[in-house]
Amino acid sequence: MAAEYLPRIADELLEKRLSYAGAVLIRGAKWCGKTRTAEQQAKSALYLQDPDTRASNLELAEAKPSILLRGDKPRLIDEWQDAPQLWDAARFAVDRASGHGHYIFTGSATPGKRPSHSGTGRFSFLTMYPMALSESRESTGEVSLSKLFDAPAGIEGMAMGDVETVAQQICRGGWPEAVASGAGVASSIPRDYLMAVSEEDISAVDGVRRSPRDAMLIMRAFARCVGTMSDLKRVRLSITQRKDELSRTTFSEYVGALRRLYVFDDLQAWRPSLRARSRVSATPTRHFVDPSLAVAALGATPDVLLSDMPALGLLFESLCVRDLRAYLSAMDGELYHYHDMTGLEADAVAVAPDGRWGAFEVKTSPRAVDDGATSLLKLASKVDESVGRMAFLAVITASGYAYRRGDGVYVIPISCLAP
Repeated sequence: MAAEYLPRIADELLEKRLSYAGAVLIRGAKWCGKTRTAEQQAKSALYLQDPDTRASNLELAEAKPSILLRGDKPRLIDEWQDAPQLWDAARFAVDRASGHGHYIFTGSATPGKRPSHSGTGRFSFLTMYPMALSESRESTGEVSLSKLFDAPAGIEGMAMGDVETVAQQICRGGWPEAVASGAGVASSIPRDYLMAVSEEDISAVDGVRRSPRDAMLIMRAFARCVGTMSDLKRVRLSITQRKDELSRTTFSEYVGALRRLYVFDDLQAWRPSLRARSRVSATPTRHFVDPSLAVAALGATPDVLLSDMPALGLLFESLCVRDLRAYLSAMDGELYHYHDMTGLEADAVAVAPDGRWGAFEVKTSPRAVDDGATSLLKLASKVDESVGRMAFLAVITASGYAYRRGDGVYVIPISCLAP
């Protein structure tokens, strides 16, 4: 019996896109819930990875793909990258049909063979993430990210847990199966995920046979750099310094494959217009699509993280980045980080479609809130608001209360935040 379906942020986004687009592509990491979400609105489905029908479906996709598109609409085409011909067939079918909402495609990898057409004007694109805390019912939802852009005079809320709770959530991850499982099982799911990626998916993504050992070496190296601006050269050197040989070309190919599988999800740099000259870093901060993958790559546990607070702090930042990305997707916003050559930084910068922005510092302890607020206020004083207006500044914590400080900076426990 399937576990209860917990509503996702993507539900309303999918419904909206189906109301105007001929087809919608839901893309994102495997196991993040794309298929279950699509099934809530699909009226028929084609499962390309069903072993009972896979061979015949792939053969038919080559010979006459339009047959596979038959069925009540919206029709779900699950893991479409296994038969890229269906993309062009759906695009053609949408051109010939009237109305909208004909197909829902899901994909957990960028296909090795690109379709002939991009789908522009026919397809709408929806990126889905592992479950944020509000989706797994581990956030009170008392503070809305979208409403923060209106700079409310005050906010209220109390965290649902503490640092120990956060350590457990980081290790478990936002995988729907892990959220629905007991504590003893949940921690195994991120490990199984990495095993599947290294032993199967990294070779299947484009048909190039790759070493599971090398894939794990690279993921472990990235895990040691989570939340930092380590450049790729430094990441590769961290492997070779441990006496594991890996050529530059091999490293680059593996990293590319892991990105196509949505395993890595780096946070790009925000480069605003500044009032005074200051070199702004263009290097992204390194993140996995879910912090549990970094934990699994390192072989850590909640107790290990609690005994290493600097590591816990970086992984907590990664959890916050995951949730902020999911919440921003509800308003078509974008998330970045900021770091300049003076050392001034913001762990995350949320930018709305109209250019308004809000900056976050992430602190595991409420005692570090003052430092975070001071840094954010200094950043705000440097940004030229003629390009985009500052909406808010906020420090995200692992515990405590949500409130607005006298200097205007919000303090928000991650378990109070929602879209």
